[in-house]
Amino acid sequence: MTLHTAPSNISLEATSYGWLGQFRAMASPCEILLEGVTEAKATELTQLAANETWRIEQKYSRYQPDSVLSQINQQVDCWQQLDDETAALMQFAKTCYQLSDGLFDITSGVLRKVWRFDGSDQIPDAAAVRALLPLVGFNQLKFTGDKLWLPKGMELDLGGIAKEYAVDKVAQLLTTATTAQNTAMVVNFGGDMLAVRSKADQQPWRIGIEHPGKPDEPAMLVALRAGALATSGDARRFLQKDGIRYSHILNPKTGWPVPNAPRSVTVSAPSCVMAGLLATTALLQGADAEAFLQQQGLQFWLIP
Repeated sequence: MTLHTAPSNISLEATSYGWLGQFRAMASPCEILLEGVTEAKATELTQLAANETWRIEQKYSRYQPDSVLSQINQQVDCWQQLDDETAALMQFAKTCYQLSDGLFDITSGVLRKVWRFDGSDQIPDAAAVRALLPLVGFNQLKFTGDKLWLPKGMELDLGGIAKEYAVDKVAQLLTTATTAQNTAMVVNFGGDMLAVRSKADQQPWRIGIEHPGKPDEPAMLVALRAGALATSGDARRFLQKDGIRYSHILNPKTGWPVPNAPRSVTVSAPSCVMAGLLATTALLQGADAEAFLQQQGLQFWLIP
């Protein structure tokens, strides 16, 4: 591969299929695979993708004190007016909560106060976990269309949605920008991805799924012509003590990692947000993950 000059904070490489644009956002490597465009167009599209991703990150990052999400979390016990995009994300989060029977819950981020998934053996005290549970539960929010009431002590965390949402938004943006060229592409943000159109030779994109025990090696290759893939697992974020591995996927009802869950679940779906929802919800089923996935009628890959 040859590295080409690109605007600040993005890079562009020539590949056997076309171009690979790269940048970083949301604590992940972000890639745009493009076929059938010029170098100038590939640079333009990568910059377009980066700008949109950075916009979403800035708006919904819990680490940015001036983000929309941080402002929401700072204004408790009062009605807040939401912009259209945020209201739509909240509605999606509400749907996720309902469809998962309360297992996919954007209010569970408060549990980060006692859980640090840094690969160590530091397991929190059970009483500390229990003390936070009254602050978890989407059903405690008041949410009506474009208005939100956040009870005191509670907070929202869109970390389980934002990256997948960014993938879908960027893919939509790039599709609109390349309609005339009929460009084949893959938007891949840290293993959550969406393919737009098959390659020119009608061959599928070959996608490697990360091995949970060997994070830098693929466990398998998946053929993807179009649609999304999302993976959830404990490859990089976990705790381990007395021979027990604790995944970073927490059950919001108990405040603890789900026992007997697969190491990794990958789901194929029409959109990345749907694939991400199902992959995470499957892990939250523990030993019943495979049975849950079989009921969804979508293709999936499970690594025990």
